[in-house]
Amino acid sequence: MPIVSPGTPPAPVPRLAAALLRLLLPRAERDEVLADVRAEYAGRLGRDGAASARRWLWRQVVASAPALLGWSWRRAWTGFEPPANAYSPGGPMLRSWIADARYAARRLVARPGYALVAVLTLALGIGGVAAIYGVARPVLLDPLPYAHAREVGSFWMPFSWTEQEFLHLRGRIPGFRQVAAYTSGDVTLRDGDAPARLVPGLSTSAELFEVLGATPLLGRGLRPGDDAQGAEPVVVLGYGLWQELGGEPSIVGSRLRLDGAERTVVGVMPRGFWFPDPAVRLWAARPLDPEGQNGSYSLVGRVAPGVDVRRLEPQLRQLTAMLDERFDYPADWDKTRDAAVTPLREALLGRLHPGLIATLGAMALILLIACANVAALMLGQVEGRSAELAVRSALGADRRRLTQQLVVEALLLGVGAAAAGAVLAAVGFRVLARALPIGAWGESARFDWTLFAAALAVAVVAVLLVVLAPSVSLWRGDLRAGLGGARTAGIQGRGGRMERGLVVAQVALAMLVASGAALLVRSVRNLYAIDPGIRTEGVAVVDVAGDRDVPSAERRRTLAALLAAIDALPGVRGSGAALKLPLRGGGNSFDVRVPGRPDVEHTTTFFRVATPGYFEALGMTLRDGRMFDASDRPYTPADSVGFTMSILVNQTFVRRYLPDRNPIGVVVEGGFGAPQRIVGVLADVAEGGLTDEPTPARYYLASQAPWWGSTASLVIRTARAEDAEGVLDAARAVVQRVAPDYAVQEATTMRRVLDRAVGPARQIMALLSLLAGLALVLGAVGIYGVVAHFALRRRRDWAVRVALGLRPARVVGSIVAQGAALVGVGIVAGVVGSAALARLLASLLFGVGAVDPPALAAAAGALLVVGVAAALVPAWRTGATNPAVVLREQ
Repeated sequence: MPIVSPGTPPAPVPRLAAALLRLLLPRAERDEVLADVRAEYAGRLGRDGAASARRWLWRQVVASAPALLGWSWRRAWTGFEPPANAYSPGGPMLRSWIADARYAARRLVARPGYALVAVLTLALGIGGVAAIYGVARPVLLDPLPYAHAREVGSFWMPFSWTEQEFLHLRGRIPGFRQVAAYTSGDVTLRDGDAPARLVPGLSTSAELFEVLGATPLLGRGLRPGDDAQGAEPVVVLGYGLWQELGGEPSIVGSRLRLDGAERTVVGVMPRGFWFPDPAVRLWAARPLDPEGQNGSYSLVGRVAPGVDVRRLEPQLRQLTAMLDERFDYPADWDKTRDAAVTPLREALLGRLHPGLIATLGAMALILLIACANVAALMLGQVEGRSAELAVRSALGADRRRLTQQLVVEALLLGVGAAAAGAVLAAVGFRVLARALPIGAWGESARFDWTLFAAALAVAVVAVLLVVLAPSVSLWRGDLRAGLGGARTAGIQGRGGRMERGLVVAQVALAMLVASGAALLVRSVRNLYAIDPGIRTEGVAVVDVAGDRDVPSAERRRTLAALLAAIDALPGVRGSGAALKLPLRGGGNSFDVRVPGRPDVEHTTTFFRVATPGYFEALGMTLRDGRMFDASDRPYTPADSVGFTMSILVNQTFVRRYLPDRNPIGVVVEGGFGAPQRIVGVLADVAEGGLTDEPTPARYYLASQAPWWGSTASLVIRTARAEDAEGVLDAARAVVQRVAPDYAVQEATTMRRVLDRAVGPARQIMALLSLLAGLALVLGAVGIYGVVAHFALRRRRDWAVRVALGLRPARVVGSIVAQGAALVGVGIVAGVVGSAALARLLASLLFGVGAVDPPALAAAAGALLVVGVAAALVPAWRTGATNPAVVLREQ
């Protein structure tokens, strides 16, 4: 028995539980059951306390809900409703929705063309948005896999810091509790007698994982002392590499042969961890040299408690003062200027945002066009049913009930479109991941269930947009008046105006996509018009990497053997090697000192080390002097004193440092610690980026350079341009046969190197051009549908006029003019919005303004042609109709 004092009202049942019970319970028994529940709840409240009473109540609600809902559904489906047990959820509301679903399904089955076009149109937009969402989500939305991500920032001038600078500042950088230094550290891995393979890696100081807040899955991360001179070499593996090596926990403590040296595996990072991008698969502690001046490091730091990573101006002023006190910088590399710390997410992913956002925006516009298209189709269906709707209204149906039917029909279309869109998203996901300019993030993108959830969510939004226009038309129209005017209503009716508005909106949206594509097409054309100064056709490139500890002399011998074997391949007309290729970014700079020019002592130039065949293979042009030849004797250890190197310089070097004298024979200094005599002047080439201003550069002969790095780019000139692709496999085989300790980093062509140098604009242009074509097709469908509907409604008018002497050509012209007018208004509206879109694409544009008349004219012309062609089909059909047949039908 519940413990309730006489005369005491029962304790109130929690509102949400009471509301659910009221919704589920049958009307006849509702009050009695609720009274019993209140009494039992009050008793448990007094006896066991509030928490226990609430748990009991929710158990009753949850346990009874399935049975009550099932009963409700069965009654609504069968239509059986006992008057004494009138169910609120299973009564008229649910029954009407089920009845509307059946009616809508019958209508769609009876009109398969309309249903198929609507579903496929929506599916294109839904699938595209879902696919791009799946690719973009890890970059735009997912949190970084680091516990301290919000507290970490990246220092200015990445990949330009030296070990000397880092060790000088270590532990005393104002505003930071910890700072880590890292640089590229790809390594070769050999498994038994198999050829070496390259593993992308990072060489880092011991603080990296502590700064990021990253905990290993197995073992430990790097710890203080791991990066000290003479410390045992250790490495932390990525999850994917660990799986490839067997996936056994016992790997911790084992040793791997990396770059020809043994390293102890001390830890394995968890699945999903990456830094600084998903391509990196291991992190090795690098012994730091207090005197090391190789400026190739980046710095990341975790701010001190209470410090905002976005507001570090006072601390950076202190830091630059410390640098200025200790170091003298060339003007081009002065770290005391423009100091800034970028939040980690922006530093790692910010460069990917413009392309992703532009593609996502274009896909969203396609979805809006599809929604407008289907809304126009539904609006035409509503107008075609005007007599039916008028009869139903006369028999008592209100607008709410008729609108509900439209919503249910749209929901059925949305469910079909969501299913088809999910399939399209699954098919297009991998294509988009490869096509977007997101590098390693595209390679690591994974298809998962969230794509289907995204497709369903987008479908719901699309359905709401689709049903809006026909619902507004239904509420604003006079249904009963439509019964009398259904046979003669013209384009001036409300539905006609709304249909035209939808077409204008479609054209405007298509104009946005088309103009964006046109801007990128012109921009990419401008980029390809730049002369990089080298041959890009008929040249293959093979990048190789060897062990770091191999002496430079041995590396040169290996490279000479590789080039000799490559020259013997069929179709090869010459080859060469260099430490760095043009169009792949600057880097590799030395200071320079020119006699008689004390003002240039604190400046730097690019330097490149190459074999003689490199210049001929790339087609570099000699402007003055000579190329390297046999008179340039190789460097030997005995030449450490008194040896003068022969170098080539580019034209910008001469213009900047030797503008008033003959450069041939001038001896300059800086870099490699030896005098350098200029023997030739080369035409400028794009040693850095494609759009960079020409920069002074010096070219050293490989046989004279005391140092040659562990990597090299082999360039292979072929007899025919089309042979460059075909020689790559043979070149790979040569590397594996002649130099098995070398791993192939990449095998490509100079044409693809140029494509990459053009940047993300090229890939986004291809995607936007495809989407622009899709927008034109959808726009044409919409224009065709509205013009066909316009012609059908005016069919009797046209028949009367033709019967009275109007020429059919005038009928065709009038109908086409209607379509062209709609396209024209849409183009004007689209041009207004194009300026905003151009600002979104600003970082991808080159040589074109935000408002570019040729691009807008091209987009407008394409839309006008497509629109007129779409309008011409129904116009021609109407003009060819026999007026006598039409008048007899009416």
